[in-house]
Amino acid sequence: MKRPGLLLLLLLIWIAPVAQAASLKVSGVRLWAAPDSTRVVFDVTGPVEHQLFTLDGPDRLVIDLKHAHMDKGVVSQLSAGGVVKGLRSGTRNKDDLRLVLDLSGPVKPRSFVLKPNQQYGHRLVIDLFGADAAKQRKPVTVKRAAPPSRLRDLVIAVDAGHGGEDPGARGHRGTREKEVVLGIARKLAAMIDREPGMKAVLVRDGDYYIGLRKRIDKARKHRADLFISIHADAFRDRRVHGASVYVLSRRGASSEMARWLAARENAADLVGGVSLDDKDDLLAEVLLDLAQTATLETSTGVANNVLAELRRLGKVHKRQVQHAGFVVLKSPDIPSLLVETAFISNPSEENRLRSRKHQQKVAAAIFRGVRNYFTANPPAGTRLAKRGAPRRHVVQRGDTLSHIARRYGVSMSALRSHNRLKGDRLLVGNVLTIPSQGG
Repeated sequence: MKRPGLLLLLLLIWIAPVAQAASLKVSGVRLWAAPDSTRVVFDVTGPVEHQLFTLDGPDRLVIDLKHAHMDKGVVSQLSAGGVVKGLRSGTRNKDDLRLVLDLSGPVKPRSFVLKPNQQYGHRLVIDLFGADAAKQRKPVTVKRAAPPSRLRDLVIAVDAGHGGEDPGARGHRGTREKEVVLGIARKLAAMIDREPGMKAVLVRDGDYYIGLRKRIDKARKHRADLFISIHADAFRDRRVHGASVYVLSRRGASSEMARWLAARENAADLVGGVSLDDKDDLLAEVLLDLAQTATLETSTGVANNVLAELRRLGKVHKRQVQHAGFVVLKSPDIPSLLVETAFISNPSEENRLRSRKHQQKVAAAIFRGVRNYFTANPPAGTRLAKRGAPRRHVVQRGDTLSHIARRYGVSMSALRSHNRLKGDRLLVGNVLTIPSQGG
């Protein structure tokens, strides 16, 4: 009697994986159209084996899924967008599923699968690039093009966090971070563009996902002088509130909150989808680390000015600029900061973030901080750097004479003499004129 029972058990163990594979189901589909690519995401009930190939006359992408099926209603979930005109499906070999994406032109496809996370289950992600896009992609380099001989605008890259498949944090009322920060980013960019001598570049100007490293790449492509990433995160304690400003940590996060938020934001690539081509090799990481020191000082200077303006708008979470290992802050040649405008998990702050008027106020505070810093510290070759125009520094809480001297590369004695200071005592709000370097 034991032997038949054992045989039955072995048979069930052998059949179970087969039955599971045969029951794989495509349960949903979504499309996100970015300016340079189109992403199609299929929700599946388990790990999926797949193959894909393109056909022309007309252009289409064929995706074959092993041991899978799909309800007919799923096809109607996909609206045309980007290069995708529509979706068709059919059975292949009686057990496999064939999906066909009708396209408006030739593409270079790329696919990968994602495991379940807090927001989604198993997913099959298809990225469609223009036929020439793959040839145009190049490895990241830390060398920037030489500036033109004539004066140029100061370029600021404004990055709205998350987007597309990655909604970011959610408030109690269902407010999604990706929508709130895009609203703030657009308002900030408009203010920058209205300022003489300044120009904005929106890293994301729609509901689509961009990889963290690609956000930096886009800023570099436009030769940005500053990169600002805007967020509105959540925390497990709804009482936590207030804005924060972060720069890259060189030795470790400045608080437990900084470590927690960095882990959450850096994991966005796992939510939005990690492209295999985005993996950086060890050499690139080393180059980033070595070169970052040159820009961190400017990052901190801008961050201090932005935090001072946010403090005037309302309560801040931390009264000092924080340090954390956010991926989007790791550009070696572009000063970068990340602004947590509020905690969307706090009911009061969620309500304010939903208000366009409050979004405008937040954008204005960030803009004033940026303008104040670069008015006093205009990069060479920009329209803000008028010949003979003196540099000025508005004393902020926590400033010391030695700190200011180091920031501007001048001696303390020159700073005292130039401003007729009798000692090292500084008053918040006083304006110091910065002597020329070497003075």
